[in-house]
Amino acid sequence: MRTSKYFISTLKEAPSDAEIVSHKLMLRAGLIKRLAGGIYTWMPIGLRILRKVENVIREEMDRAGAIELSMPAVQPGELWQESGRWEKYGPELLRLKDRHQRDFVIGPTHEEVITDVVRKEVRSYRQLPLHFYQIQMKFRDEIRPRFGVMRGREFLMKDGYSFHTNFEDLQREYRNMFETYSRIFERLGLKFRAVAADTGSIGGSGSHEFHVLADSGEDALAYCPASDYAANVELAEALAPSAARQDGRQPLEKVATPKRTRCEDVASFLQLPLTKTVKAIAVMHDDAFSLLLIRGDHTLNEIKAGKLPGLDPFRFATDAEVERFLGCKPGYIGPVVIDRANIRVIADRSVAAMSDFVCGANEEGYHLTGVNFARDLPEPDLVADIRNVVAGDPSPDGKGVLELCRGIEVGHIFQLRQKYAEALNCAFLDENSQSQIMEMGCYGIGVSRIVGAAIEQWHDDRGCIFPPAIAPFTVCIVPMGYSKSAAVKAAADTLYADLQAAGVDVLLDDRNERPGVMFADMELIGIPHRVVVGDRGLAEGKLEYKGRTDSDAQMIPAADAVGFLKGRLCGV
Repeated sequence: MRTSKYFISTLKEAPSDAEIVSHKLMLRAGLIKRLAGGIYTWMPIGLRILRKVENVIREEMDRAGAIELSMPAVQPGELWQESGRWEKYGPELLRLKDRHQRDFVIGPTHEEVITDVVRKEVRSYRQLPLHFYQIQMKFRDEIRPRFGVMRGREFLMKDGYSFHTNFEDLQREYRNMFETYSRIFERLGLKFRAVAADTGSIGGSGSHEFHVLADSGEDALAYCPASDYAANVELAEALAPSAARQDGRQPLEKVATPKRTRCEDVASFLQLPLTKTVKAIAVMHDDAFSLLLIRGDHTLNEIKAGKLPGLDPFRFATDAEVERFLGCKPGYIGPVVIDRANIRVIADRSVAAMSDFVCGANEEGYHLTGVNFARDLPEPDLVADIRNVVAGDPSPDGKGVLELCRGIEVGHIFQLRQKYAEALNCAFLDENSQSQIMEMGCYGIGVSRIVGAAIEQWHDDRGCIFPPAIAPFTVCIVPMGYSKSAAVKAAADTLYADLQAAGVDVLLDDRNERPGVMFADMELIGIPHRVVVGDRGLAEGKLEYKGRTDSDAQMIPAADAVGFLKGRLCGV
């Protein structure tokens, strides 16, 4: 490709509303152009990258035995009503009506559509297993689209769905997809980690997320360096303390703590460790009021708490509800001297092991010290893991301690089991001609998000550093004075033709621009290898080569430039 026949639109500065590195660089490099909030046009350079990501995914999915199809982006609302997700999916589901006032949605995912296809096409166990996939634009009406393609409303996704006669075969395909996804991200040149995860709104019995590791990631991941354990923090188990609860030694006392509502402030005021405080979090399930007890230095894990009996789902109580049930303003609430007949107390495992702790006194401006279960208040109605793990917690597999890192979710695989097949009556006849509900798996990759995640992981102050597998071009030729020097033009054209003949994805920058502009643009868009052709070097039979991450350029023989570059591309 020649730049004179192509379209490159770079910016010196990113727009002021760009927040994170990938968003800034994608706009500056001209990969995307904003059309509306969370909706972007993929420009030619960006589209080349996107297509390269697609190709790797497609090759590995085909290799794994999946079959590609393409499903409609606009889906009948009746399918979502049949599955039960019409209301459950929430406001992210973009609903619309056609001219006949029939309900439709813009597909955020395609479980309903593919299940409808299979229930109409598959009759016998002999036709199973099946695994279909597509690569298609999706739409989710995010309330706050941000971070460019990382949290957009319209995005490109690979979604796949498998159908099985039994759970054992679903588990086989799940392992196949785990290995396939691992190969995909390895080929893309990304540092990633697969972690056990919550199934969320998709549902099912088990899932794994694939995260590109980056400090800017929205997700916190817990892993054990001494083992293979890894999980999203929202799912990682916080084990109960190994030591038994000690007997209380301090008397129960009410102390004044004026204007101190946070555990940190109370601990500082009382000159106690934060680990001796307990925060009470008031929540509602329908009309039932509960107190969740968390140690002062810990944070509530809403995913874990929301799965507990009687809290699925829950919401945080309003100030008015707190005052109605506890007779106190938030900030001073606690589990002592409350109506346990109408208030449920759920304690985290760490709290259940505490003695002589501090909590709210249910009186504005006061806290209680020396609080102990059994002596000062009944044992909790339920003890459960409801907190986020922290670095240094024991690993759930018993093989070390946990560490935390940040990740950007780019893939997610689910064992859906029979959630959608049962709701949509997707069945087959078994060997005995008996009707059985199919088992299902679901496998997604955020194709457009991968581009942003790659930039978050690989960039410097000059621009993007794309891994070779997804770079827009592999090599760029930058001639010095292409339109002024016949020797430079001839050498650049010859090298360009030779690289094309060798199957190298090459860009020849034949613009009439200053060298600094061309160098800056090529570095900004992240081309891995650069060759400079100039009169001075040609006089010595040399060309200048510089890798995108090299600190210095080097001179190479012009006669063997293609061989040298092919060696670099092969890692020689």
